[in-house]
Amino acid sequence: MPKPTALVTGASRGIGRGIALELAKAGYRVAINFSSNQVAANEVLELITQAGGDGFTIKADIASASDRKILIEQTHAKFGRIDLLVNNAGVAPTVRADLLDASEESFDRLVSINLKGPYLLTQQIAKQMLKQNKDQFGSRGLIVNITSISAYTASINRGDYCMVKAGLSMMTKLFADRLANDAINVFEIRPGIIATDMTDAVKAKYDKLILEDGITPIRRWGTPEDIGLAVRAIAENRFPFSTGAVLDVDGGFHIRKL
Repeated sequence: MPKPTALVTGASRGIGRGIALELAKAGYRVAINFSSNQVAANEVLELITQAGGDGFTIKADIASASDRKILIEQTHAKFGRIDLLVNNAGVAPTVRADLLDASEESFDRLVSINLKGPYLLTQQIAKQMLKQNKDQFGSRGLIVNITSISAYTASINRGDYCMVKAGLSMMTKLFADRLANDAINVFEIRPGIIATDMTDAVKAKYDKLILEDGITPIRRWGTPEDIGLAVRAIAENRFPFSTGAVLDVDGGFHIRKL
């Protein structure tokens, strides 16, 4: 049988990069989506090919309807099917503004990229998956949404980010319910504090919270590889009787303790 295929949005750096590389190790052919950084995407592809894997890069802004169409068409043309969609692409607010001062422009940008884009992309890819024959595991496809502990943790200087991540969390449940009887399982992975360029600006703050204050029981930063391993477990069909499930990859942050 041909190797399974994955489309990973925002795969050129950070968490997406970690996911793409781990899926390649699991034997997946990977469509490496990026919005602007071709050099970084090429680096991911080179690492995959050096390890004996297969993939290709594809530029597309998931907030754009025409780009989403291109993304799906080119991935399907290259691979013939899409076995796994990982909705990872997302942005943080350009400015961390107090809840009472945050701009409409920032809100619209985050909703468009972090929520509307994944929602409509998933809708279209789910329709494509429904046309596919089942694989050796009896699955027509898998969908994984990368959310955040911000889906339930209030940060009043980036309220728009928290709201779109909460929306993406609900999106997981909705698609899981809709597609369960069609052999398509849907999962949510909630990263905690992960060392990426997105968190570089707050490194000192979180170093103290993690290493000194113990905000996470496991006292270290998370890595993109940690998230990649979680996605790989799903991709390798380790959870065939689960859908709509949340995997907390957060060092134990979600534990409430006295």
